[in-house]
Amino acid sequence: MSDVAAIEQFIKKYNALKTEVAKVIVGQDEVVNQILISIFSGGHSLLIGVPGLAKTLMVNTIAQALGLDFKRIQFTPDLMPSDILGSEILDESRHFKFIKGPIFANIILADEINRTPPKTQAALLEAMQERVVTVAGHQYKLNLPYFVLATQNPIEQEGTYPLPEAQLDRFMFAINLEYPSFEEEVQVVKATTTDVQATVNPLFTAEEIIGFQNVIRRIPVADNVIEYAVTMVSKTRPNSNTATDLVKEFIDWGAGPRASQNLILAAKTHAAINGKFSPDIENVQAVAQGILRHRIIKNYKAEAEGVTDEQIVKSLF
Repeated sequence: MSDVAAIEQFIKKYNALKTEVAKVIVGQDEVVNQILISIFSGGHSLLIGVPGLAKTLMVNTIAQALGLDFKRIQFTPDLMPSDILGSEILDESRHFKFIKGPIFANIILADEINRTPPKTQAALLEAMQERVVTVAGHQYKLNLPYFVLATQNPIEQEGTYPLPEAQLDRFMFAINLEYPSFEEEVQVVKATTTDVQATVNPLFTAEEIIGFQNVIRRIPVADNVIEYAVTMVSKTRPNSNTATDLVKEFIDWGAGPRASQNLILAAKTHAAINGKFSPDIENVQAVAQGILRHRIIKNYKAEAEGVTDEQIVKSLF
């Protein structure tokens, strides 16, 4: 199949996928879009929102609709790395046998990842970056496609462990979940207080998803669009010549090269789902908020004056 035909087929299947997810998830269109863009770009996502906004249900529904193996890990302060990765046990013939932990699935929901100490958070790092797990000197390959979708609760900061910057950088998107509108909340209550359960049909196979990821990576990008993305990222660095006044005043550290790579990859996927065969500057701008939000570190002055990440990212356009 030619790449053009593959992208046309991808658009059809993507729209069917959104319809399938909408059977269970009311509204949250932009959030679902960003999660799916990160999945088809091969990246991980961090969902930030207060409890009860259906973060877990959303990830579960998307996993079902994609036809992928799904595991949920609830992070707690006493969770150990071996609880995630798995451990070696002595079997009846006195040989060491590796029992795989919940990290061995296609989609991992790392629930409330900021509730666990850095030692356990770091257990995910190798899996997220290299798609392998090392236990007792042995490397175990993870099944592809592989995504970590982590959730973080922005309230109740007592007794939590904010994610280290190196790990935040591994997440392609940081997605903010807002409260539903009045009409959406009415729909949610109607749908969830009866005994009718919507069934979500799997629409993809793992091989198809990998195929679409490869097609998206092959999408050509004009040099001026790549230069625009790299310029946007360099503007977030306070010491750069191109930094905006807002950045110089309110930012301590800017985004690294991974942000530029992710901007282009996500822009390719964003272009594909909108029926374009090459991304333009508009596509880069459309994904910029989710990709840059968690990569810029604001200073105390920004917090004191209430300057938001959104305002800073908007100033880069």
